[in-house]
Amino acid sequence: MIAVATRTSTERTSAETRAPGGAAAAVSRTTRDRLRLAGPSVVLVALVLLVALAEPNFLSMNALAVVSAQAVPILLLGLGQMFVILTGGIDLSVAALASLATVILATAIGSLGPLAVVVTLVALTLIGALTGLLIVFGQVPSFVVSLGALGFWGAVALVASGSTTIYISEGYEAIFWLSSWTVLGLPMAVWAGVAAVAAVFCAMRFSPRGNVFHLVGLGEIAAMMSGVRTRAVRVGAFALSGFFAGAAGIVLSAQQQSAAPQLADSLLLPAIAAVLVGGCAITGGIGGAWRVLVGALVVTVLRVGGSVAGIDPSFQQIVYGVVVIVAVAVTLDRSRLSIIK
Repeated sequence: MIAVATRTSTERTSAETRAPGGAAAAVSRTTRDRLRLAGPSVVLVALVLLVALAEPNFLSMNALAVVSAQAVPILLLGLGQMFVILTGGIDLSVAALASLATVILATAIGSLGPLAVVVTLVALTLIGALTGLLIVFGQVPSFVVSLGALGFWGAVALVASGSTTIYISEGYEAIFWLSSWTVLGLPMAVWAGVAAVAAVFCAMRFSPRGNVFHLVGLGEIAAMMSGVRTRAVRVGAFALSGFFAGAAGIVLSAQQQSAAPQLADSLLLPAIAAVLVGGCAITGGIGGAWRVLVGALVVTVLRVGGSVAGIDPSFQQIVYGVVVIVAVAVTLDRSRLSIIK
């Protein structure tokens, strides 16, 4: 299957090169691909330097620890979102699910202790899988179903929490290490996030079927004809999105020592922006874990660095909106779309 996909790509490139003007088009596409890969890293370095010029202390170890810690929930939500976007869909419910995860964790951790973490992750994975099943077997666009899931699970979190903040005291020792323990000056949550990125990268790179999400996003019909169970892959993408939303909720609870039905709601746009800014194509089939990591850092530097530089926080949503539009414009594969609407 992988050999077929590689051969098809090679044959397409060869045909494009032989066609009139094909060599120039192939060079242009190669240049564009290189810019897509290097662009996010260049933007990250430029942003850090600009903020450091405005506030030199931004490069101190304490400041970098704060930035990296705030990037973790966005990174985890972005990793989950990445799987869905790779298949050509989108999950608008991830932030609401992360908020629900904090409520589930805070409710269960007093009696279950560390087991509450497992319960939270399993529950959120099942919720994500349910969303995927509704999309696949109901034949309803992911935008519509996940938008409905956003409202539904947000309401469930409100009811379960009594529409109030739940402070975690009993059982907090099961998760406090994520924010309190440090290695090389960085909280354990940061290292856990990096470990998650490395695990996803290795699974996609070295597993025999690690590229199935890419294949479904590049061409679902072709993937199906190659023997890929495309429905299972799409459901799996939403299940993973739910899992990482649960992980993000656990990290948020550890950082805040509390839970709330809307604790992560403001992270929806930053999480999507992290995936797109990192170079993952909204049309599906292009992306990777390390790209999401760079994108999450870019978004977090915009959030934290803007405040450090004295930019009014009310302008952050404007910045995110512009960033998402620009990122989509840059990463959109127009050759796969006959009509843009």
